[in-house]
Amino acid sequence: MSFLTLVAVCATMLVTNFLSGLFGMAGGVILIGLLLVLLPVQQAMVLHGITQLASNIWRVVVWRAHIRWDIAAVYSIGSVIALALWSLTRYVPDKALSFMLLGVTPFLTMIMPKDMRPDAESRPQAVGYGIGCTALILLTGVAGPMLDTFFLGGKLERRQIMATKSVCQVLGHTVKLVYFAGIVVDPGTIDYLTAGLAIAMAAIGTAAAKPVVEMLSDKTYRFWANRIVVSVSAYYTVYALWLFAEPYVM
Repeated sequence: MSFLTLVAVCATMLVTNFLSGLFGMAGGVILIGLLLVLLPVQQAMVLHGITQLASNIWRVVVWRAHIRWDIAAVYSIGSVIALALWSLTRYVPDKALSFMLLGVTPFLTMIMPKDMRPDAESRPQAVGYGIGCTALILLTGVAGPMLDTFFLGGKLERRQIMATKSVCQVLGHTVKLVYFAGIVVDPGTIDYLTAGLAIAMAAIGTAAAKPVVEMLSDKTYRFWANRIVVSVSAYYTVYALWLFAEPYVM
């Protein structure tokens, strides 16, 4: 990797980790797109995984005083159930279907009757979203919009959302690693210097975002977070439609 590429990759990881540290979302989606432009696919995927896991672990450390462990514990039950079911079936859906599921899920929750809408403090919903989000992670590698929709429901304040969601995301990335443990990555394809810098950028970006989050009100946080969820979900939906249509237009 050239020096200029390394600088560009580090700048990308720093900015996207700051965004993730600010709202707990969107940074990972932007990061993978930019890394795929700068690096070969295999290197991009490895760096993305390392950065996202490091970023979420660091957010857990930064916001540890605000973690709702009761919610995270119940959510983890759903994650374990999903891992067990997927280990039995090993179902792998079409890529277009996976992205469509990611895209439309938040929109479906918006049209649900009020008494059925997401509530992060609901124990049955926590188990259900644990199953659903973990299944999406195993299918597509990410479950951002669905998890964001769950935590933006209910009455948790912004720091509790950031902290507890980060615990769930660490769990999701860990489950993904366990599930794909049979896939051996050639050590020669990993740039350990860049991997170390990825972890450092995750820590710096997350720490820099903390004072900004403290200045935001819950109303402002939810205003922008909801719009980010809608934007990302719309992107996934449009991309899925393109994948469905691609065989007919090429």
